Amino acid sequence: MTVVNENLIRLNGKFTYILFRNEENFYTVAKFRINDERERVITVTGILPEVQTDVLYNIDGNYTEHPRYGMQFQIQACEKPLPEEREGIIRFLSGIQFSGIGRKTAEKVVTALGEDCLEMIRADEDVLFTVPGLSEKQIMAIREGMRQSDDGLEELVRFLNIHGIGMRNLVRLNKVYGKDALRRLKEDPYRIIRDCDGFGFATADKIGASLGIPRDDERRLSALLVSACSDACMSSGNSYVRLESFEDYFRRISDHADCDFEQLLNDAVFDGQLIREENRIYPKVQYDSERFIASFLAGFPYRDMDPADPDQVHSCLDQMQEEIGIRYDEKQTEAIETFFRESCMIITGGPGTGKTTIIRALVHLFREMYPDGEVICAAPTGRAAKRLAELTQTNAATIHSILQWDLESNTFGKNEEDPLAGDLLIIDEFSMVDAYLFSSLLRASHTVRKICIIGDEDQLPSVGPGCVLRDMIASEAFPLIRLNHIYRQESGSGVIALAHDINSGQLQDSYSQDIGFYECRRQDIRSGIIEIVRNALEKGYSLDDVQVLSPMYNGAAGIDVLNNALQEVFNPPSEDRREIRIGYTTFREGDKILQLKNQPDDNVFNGDIGVLAEIVDAKESISRRTTLVADFQGTFVEYTQDNWNNISLAYCISVHKSQGSEYPIVIMPFTYQMNIMLQRKLIYTGVTRARRAIILLGELGAFRKGISIIERHPRETTLKQRILEYRTMDDPFDF
Repeated sequence: MTVVNENLIRLNGKFTYILFRNEENFYTVAKFRINDERERVITVTGILPEVQTDVLYNIDGNYTEHPRYGMQFQIQACEKPLPEEREGIIRFLSGIQFSGIGRKTAEKVVTALGEDCLEMIRADEDVLFTVPGLSEKQIMAIREGMRQSDDGLEELVRFLNIHGIGMRNLVRLNKVYGKDALRRLKEDPYRIIRDCDGFGFATADKIGASLGIPRDDERRLSALLVSACSDACMSSGNSYVRLESFEDYFRRISDHADCDFEQLLNDAVFDGQLIREENRIYPKVQYDSERFIASFLAGFPYRDMDPADPDQVHSCLDQMQEEIGIRYDEKQTEAIETFFRESCMIITGGPGTGKTTIIRALVHLFREMYPDGEVICAAPTGRAAKRLAELTQTNAATIHSILQWDLESNTFGKNEEDPLAGDLLIIDEFSMVDAYLFSSLLRASHTVRKICIIGDEDQLPSVGPGCVLRDMIASEAFPLIRLNHIYRQESGSGVIALAHDINSGQLQDSYSQDIGFYECRRQDIRSGIIEIVRNALEKGYSLDDVQVLSPMYNGAAGIDVLNNALQEVFNPPSEDRREIRIGYTTFREGDKILQLKNQPDDNVFNGDIGVLAEIVDAKESISRRTTLVADFQGTFVEYTQDNWNNISLAYCISVHKSQGSEYPIVIMPFTYQMNIMLQRKLIYTGVTRARRAIILLGELGAFRKGISIIERHPRETTLKQRILEYRTMDDPFDF
């Protein structure tokens, strides 16, 4: 056994038996006999481009313990080692695959280049020209023999490793290009951006630079143009870029390369990578998403549902109200009636207006009316999905989980060919859903008969491009119930009152004790927050109950500064607690941590907050890798170097990351440094994360100025226009 680096173990041996192999993605489970004095046979797993039994291999990876199958070796890299000793190399080079190369010529090569000659030839075939006395014919024979000794996939693996591209990308490349993958990459590395999901411009440009492709090469500039359009939409949230600003932007990021911008743009449009409508330039995925949403909804539903008897609905509603001891008001009753009458509807309203109460009624009554009907409940985040499941007492999951999103290929398993099996689709927290995700959900919803969309139109829009909830409401093409009556305010919730006042732009002179306003200097914010948190803990709250939200990562009241300050006070360095520094962040046992990405296999989702329970040193770990173990309310998740970037400290998080979650106490700092971020929707979203109390502190003039700004840069989309356009067509479904 050899340790090849700090995190990987190298084993030498032979595969003896293939237990399982998927030829589509190369995932393999096999028995492997280690070439040592004990000749142990172990179970190995991994993505392997090819496997031959009774052939010597080097495998790099780590031991892991599978909960069902026990100890396994997880392979990260695999290769057939070339002969290393002089005699073995000479026999290899004089073998039958090296036509015309005899023993004397092979000895000549080894003498000139040394015992590393095979690796040298693999890395650079031109090194053969430095061997004295080799003819051009012999050089060509050795080159051809080396290529024959390599499987095409093995050579591709080495190429990817050289360029720092993970083995998992091998599956994507092989699926698209097959054995031509390496040749295609060398011809034009920028083609992978459009041909293969999961590859961006940065990866392609990294390969291009190492291959010596000039920065002003037309292939590079064309790829940069398409990438720039997508990046601009991602950063702005718009569905398109305007032609006049796009050219200026491209000139800047291309270092004012000498090129014909109009020709590059025309070529990208001709190839279908960009779409041009008047002076609007769309990334193809955004254009297709808008069109599909509008087209699908114009023809929805594609399977009719037997109409519910209104009298029976009212009878069941009366019975339900008696059982749970509440009475639905006129607006809520209208929402329920509309739900059973219409195939697609929208319910919107702020906090405390009864959205959750209506969802419970809709699911309960739907099951009464349609006992055999299938209900699908979805939300954009894991936390929101968990809340929806508790509320409806039915299974609920993230939209990505329902659509069977595959991380490796960045594709959805559920689509037109394999649709969702459900009659009713309820989507909560819809303001967070972007155009691409909604179009993907609709692509799998041809068999769905009824859609109910629920969200708060005044919250922040989705992180991804589009403003779907706003556009659907603005189109006036769908039945809309807007809930205005505030129920929680009647029970004394000052948070709800403040949220609605923020939304109206009119603050009161005073609020209940649930609301705290503390004016202080910027440099005093850290100490003020620490004092507030300390007081909350003394009153019996836990760190999980108190959440600090900040609009920005940088600055005196930014996320990074506050996380470090709160960690230092509430989880300081200790001999009893291990710690590890990852980048500029120190993680310490006992830390409050935030999950940044969905990990459905581990039952942990984007936005979940847990505790760092243990740091296992590499020397103590069976896998020989430093491991972080986090506890998410009884769900334990392990993190190694491969996914350390999936977590961060969570004493302070962004308002965006808090969406879909609620906390008993929320603390929000404000400074004039944050001006660029502060606007009404962001402040409203942050305040509505508080269930019991909200504390605002700092330069409160910045807070007041922020709520006066309704929206700094309203998102530019064309979904509303497309919805209206498609509804006038005789045959709107054109995809």
